[in-house]
Amino acid sequence: MCPSRNILLVGEGNFSFSASVSQLYSETNITATCLQHQDEALRHEGAATNIQTVQDSGGELIFGVDCTKLAECASLQGREFDRVVFNFPHCGRKSGVKKNRELLKNFFLSCVQLLSEDGEVHVSLCNGQGGTPADHPKREWHNSWQVVAMAAEAHLILSHVHSFESDKYHSYKCTGYRSQDKGFHVEKGLLHVFTRSLPFSPAQTLQVEEAVERHRVEYNITAELSDYIFRGLLCSGSVHPVRMVQDFLLKGLADKWSISMTTETVPFLLTAEQLQASCPDFKSRDCCWIHLLQKHQNCDAHTSKNIEKVPVLDSQGHTDILPATCATSDKVRIKEAESLMSACSLVDPESESCLYVLRPSLLPHMEELLTKKLINNAGRHGENEGNNTSVEGHKKEGPFGSSNGVTTLLFGLSGLVFKNVPVNLWAPPAFHELLLRGIFPSECEPMKLLGQRLEELLAPYGVSLVTEQGGLRLIAQPMGLVGRVFASDEGDNISDVCVTVSLNLDLLAVLLFSLPDWRLLWSHDPRFIQHFELCPSPGKPFQPFSLYPEPFSFDISFWTGPTWDERKFHAVIREASHGTVEQVKLIDTFSHPDLSQTSYCYRLIYHSHTHALSHTQALHFHKDLETFLTSRLQVTIR
Repeated sequence: MCPSRNILLVGEGNFSFSASVSQLYSETNITATCLQHQDEALRHEGAATNIQTVQDSGGELIFGVDCTKLAECASLQGREFDRVVFNFPHCGRKSGVKKNRELLKNFFLSCVQLLSEDGEVHVSLCNGQGGTPADHPKREWHNSWQVVAMAAEAHLILSHVHSFESDKYHSYKCTGYRSQDKGFHVEKGLLHVFTRSLPFSPAQTLQVEEAVERHRVEYNITAELSDYIFRGLLCSGSVHPVRMVQDFLLKGLADKWSISMTTETVPFLLTAEQLQASCPDFKSRDCCWIHLLQKHQNCDAHTSKNIEKVPVLDSQGHTDILPATCATSDKVRIKEAESLMSACSLVDPESESCLYVLRPSLLPHMEELLTKKLINNAGRHGENEGNNTSVEGHKKEGPFGSSNGVTTLLFGLSGLVFKNVPVNLWAPPAFHELLLRGIFPSECEPMKLLGQRLEELLAPYGVSLVTEQGGLRLIAQPMGLVGRVFASDEGDNISDVCVTVSLNLDLLAVLLFSLPDWRLLWSHDPRFIQHFELCPSPGKPFQPFSLYPEPFSFDISFWTGPTWDERKFHAVIREASHGTVEQVKLIDTFSHPDLSQTSYCYRLIYHSHTHALSHTQALHFHKDLETFLTSRLQVTIR
């Protein structure tokens, strides 16, 4: 235990621990409480001496305090503590695990009312009681006190676990075992340190406006995707692990190739034509299709005078300037989640009203930028010829700044992309893609060289290279595909080849920093980013700020009509659960022979490494899911 300004000790018996703390930390304000009244407490061996030690050190003692009802104690009302300590709690007598779980839960719910914002709750338990992997041997979870789950009921997360330092508190004598003047086995006891979790924020939709092919368009981002937008994780100066992985890869590739990363802002939206032209292999069901709210025919119209300009961040942290007349003053308008399905849904792309898609890849933007660069270079070359200023032997420059476009230069673009995917631990619906492209003489086997260099950089972290038709795949376990290298012919020049590298930075960040879950990358908890402020090198495992979070399983059954879109079901799950569902498993189906209805039964696993997820909270999310499914997908809950 480190010194803290104000410490509240609850459940004291003979006050021997309070006396030890008073002597160790003389500058600390100690308030020690006991359930028993003073006369009864003084019957404990050594209690009188310990009480005197606490008082001589300036500590305060309060008798008759129920640790599950701290707010009802008049002497504690209006006070705030940096630390609340409960050593070896027990209901008394021969009570079972259920009663002791209830004691822990009620204590946590009570003590958070007196805990400072950045305060800690310390609970010491005998080895095996807590039910966490820190216990050796570990009890069956149902036979433990389930301390993490009980703390989560009060929105607390387990931040640290370490041995109880009984040798440090020389005068400490544990009592109270089965309401007797007998001690617990504290030699292998564990100290559990709990801190506050961030609350779950309500889901919201975002209204966004941007330019797409010279048209100003307005559309809504669904609540399930809105938290991924405008986060700026790749912006300059970011210490986010996704940015660190990008820098690591670019530095490693720069040993052999020059790399030019574009800083140009590109829109989130693509037209169906752009997608088909650049990514013909993408399946429409894997894309997030968008209904526009408005479309302005001339995107240059906003340049007229008297129109206020408003800055907006894109996914890379770059600033775009948009007209205030086309949206609200802060440009990203927040709407209630109830408007979700009317604003943006995963719809049939054949519908005439749905001609836009959230970019599933940066490839169309990469091709557009390179084409623009080629035209600009050709224009400058034409001006030189017109002015008779060309140098003898000067050749036409390609988009990569060299003769005929053949060079050792890689052109790079990175940003957020979106996929309409089922809920899966290794399939995020939004992630950061790093795209690199270069044109090389085919005889130098550039795809092979790039693949080998990427394998050299990533093999120490479990990434392997697999050859496929037309390219290479970068595979890692357990997430699967983390990148691709593929080639295409460069126009009419059969001696040149265009090589493209596509990497999933999010999954690589999970791999390189040993994160338990990709969802951690999107955490708003400052403790996550604090871990990376010293810029740890790849390979150094992340130290979780929430240890051993408990998963909860719930089943849901419902009747559907003759058609059923499971992808929409998964989208609603993400929103209703605030992203806490990590697995969805279909466990049963039944088709009614007469009613043209089908019954589905799914099992959902709720689990969070970023928030305190209690059984109560998970059940609340599950009830919300039933409501969402009934109102949005018109199913009948069974």
